[in-house]
Amino acid sequence: MPERARPMRTAVPAALVAAGLLLTACGTLPDPAAPAAPAAPEKATAAAPAVKAVAALGGPGTACALPVSFGLAEGWKPEAVKNPEDPEFAALTRQGPATVRCEVDAKPSGNIGYLRVWTAAKGPARTALEGFVRAEKGSSAVTYRETEAGALPATEVTYSVGDKSAEGAEEERAFAVATPKGEVVIVHLGGLDTDEHRAMLPAYELARTTLKAL
Repeated sequence: MPERARPMRTAVPAALVAAGLLLTACGTLPDPAAPAAPAAPEKATAAAPAVKAVAALGGPGTACALPVSFGLAEGWKPEAVKNPEDPEFAALTRQGPATVRCEVDAKPSGNIGYLRVWTAAKGPARTALEGFVRAEKGSSAVTYRETEAGALPATEVTYSVGDKSAEGAEEERAFAVATPKGEVVIVHLGGLDTDEHRAMLPAYELARTTLKAL
């Protein structure tokens, strides 16, 4: 049975200024006949460091039987949720339209948090994800975007949970895909706090970019 740990990180690109504009800023007008100075390349946007998959989850013989598979980062330990359909434990195993099937513990890797995999009935991925977020008590600052998970179209959400006025709001992130058979899969990253959440983003991105339908 999953422990209800608090389910629950971006760069600013900078444009370089061309040499002619620098001269203008200093009070010297550029010669209109002179060839334009080549544009300087934009600085690369910083990103969370990439991690490599050391195992796969979801396929035959893995810890969790899922409609999808994806790569696991080193130290992340998966475990199937037992009896997720038991109504006695619905408060722990259901969130909106989704039922939790698997949780991947980050503690062996040095972080406090989980990747949890949920499934929902056949339908649009975004609809299931919206219902999932609405069911998270205290969710706010919700932002949805269309993206990809592996080769599948996906909807991703970032949001906050908690009291922002008390500086206790925590970042949350999840993505949802509709599998070829129609079932929706939601992969959610949760952590002890925002710092833990951001530290675990590379493992989350690994799951999203390596996801495959089974």
